[in-house]
Amino acid sequence: MSKPLFRFGANDTLMNLLSRNQTWASRLSALRPSLFPTNAQGQSPQILWIGCSDSRAGEACLDLLPGEVFVHRNIANIMPYGDLSSLSVIQFAVDVLKVKHIIICGHYDCGGVWASLTSKKLGILDHWLKHIRDTKARHKCELDKLPDSRDKANRLVELNVCSQVHNLKRNDVVMDAMKSRGLEVHGLVYDVGSGLLKELEVPDDENEDQYSLSSDDHYAH
Repeated sequence: MSKPLFRFGANDTLMNLLSRNQTWASRLSALRPSLFPTNAQGQSPQILWIGCSDSRAGEACLDLLPGEVFVHRNIANIMPYGDLSSLSVIQFAVDVLKVKHIIICGHYDCGGVWASLTSKKLGILDHWLKHIRDTKARHKCELDKLPDSRDKANRLVELNVCSQVHNLKRNDVVMDAMKSRGLEVHGLVYDVGSGLLKELEVPDDENEDQYSLSSDDHYAH
């Protein structure tokens, strides 16, 4: 019988989690004895990670330590103008923590993007996904040229990331930090099938249709 791939199953309990936490903390303390005492004094992350809530696509792919990444995640990594949670995270990360990089990271096979490609009613989610559906409408001509549904979904993932990058760059807090201290905003896509990140080349003009990946293998997964 093969060993299970994942480490927390349907029959596991909170005690299993607490046991795993003790093992993790002991192992990390042995490898980096000063890490937790340093974190107890405060945080000074250089990165704000804005990602999707999907269990496969977290900031763990950066292979960094606790204390290095400030994190905000929601369905389909959307940063709408009036969302107080998102705005609060941005202001704290930029004005207080003084992060040097903001990463908006989408991922292929995003459930929110797949849902945005359908007309099925989803209740409260419809209000949230309106932001992606608006992006879909703006790029209808390009998306309609992609007959394969997966290619269409993957492209909309990329377009959504670019749209959120533009939203961020119009935020007053972000704009001021970009001008005064060189804050950088990046658009990335995570491939859940390979574990790899790809950087998007985001044009200055949001109305430009041809957002592209900086790598040549557009849908290599």
